[in-house]
Amino acid sequence: MNVESLKKLISDIKKGKVETPEALETLKTLPFEDMGFATLDTHRSLRQGFPEVILGHGKTAAQIIKIAKKMKERKENILITRVDTAKAQEIKKAVKNSSYNKDAKTIFIKSHPVKITGKGTILVICAGTSDIPVAEEAVVTAEVMGNKVERLYDVGVAGIHRLLHKKEKILAANVLIVVAGMEGALPSVVGGLVSKPVIAVPTSVGYGANLGGITTLLAMLNSCAAGVTVVNIDNGFGAGYAASLINRG
Repeated sequence: MNVESLKKLISDIKKGKVETPEALETLKTLPFEDMGFATLDTHRSLRQGFPEVILGHGKTAAQIIKIAKKMKERKENILITRVDTAKAQEIKKAVKNSSYNKDAKTIFIKSHPVKITGKGTILVICAGTSDIPVAEEAVVTAEVMGNKVERLYDVGVAGIHRLLHKKEKILAANVLIVVAGMEGALPSVVGGLVSKPVIAVPTSVGYGANLGGITTLLAMLNSCAAGVTVVNIDNGFGAGYAASLINRG
């Protein structure tokens, strides 16, 4: 149940449109519903402003479909992350209004229009084309949470003039997500240019000494630029979520 549906229920009770037994039936599954293989947090939208997000990795298509249908009954907008193409095809057949972003590996199931609640623009920057899948996960997350999002891709430090050419767009953003692999230098550069929060996302893109993103992660954690915070390796979702919370304030 989201805030708007709860407000409507309270209003309908006041007006006598909904009787007490019916209201209790609607509320009885708060704050969670036990589905056996999953315990659905039906209270999260009220607590945090966005419903529970389904992590597709490790779940079967059948499990994801059952969870999504339960959430759809409550008229929640649904975000599913880390979904491969085969699972996505099954889910799209079973649940209406499902849209799949192949790069981000996300599915968004729209139950109601997304209302823009963010106060400014979130800019997602990535160093190289190989980082786009992680950047796109951040983009989709921020968009479905009600933000205006812009992209700036393939502007890494190997050709820093590409980044500086877009300086006006960079300075206009309210929150910046910077995605990079290799040595992870780009967030430090961006952090030295702006007065807004920068969320750095290390990726596992890189040769052997990149160590699957650990080298990038440590480099970003050691950034000398003030205002740079770091999420986990390849965690575009976490960056998009955090940026959305900042952009509401």
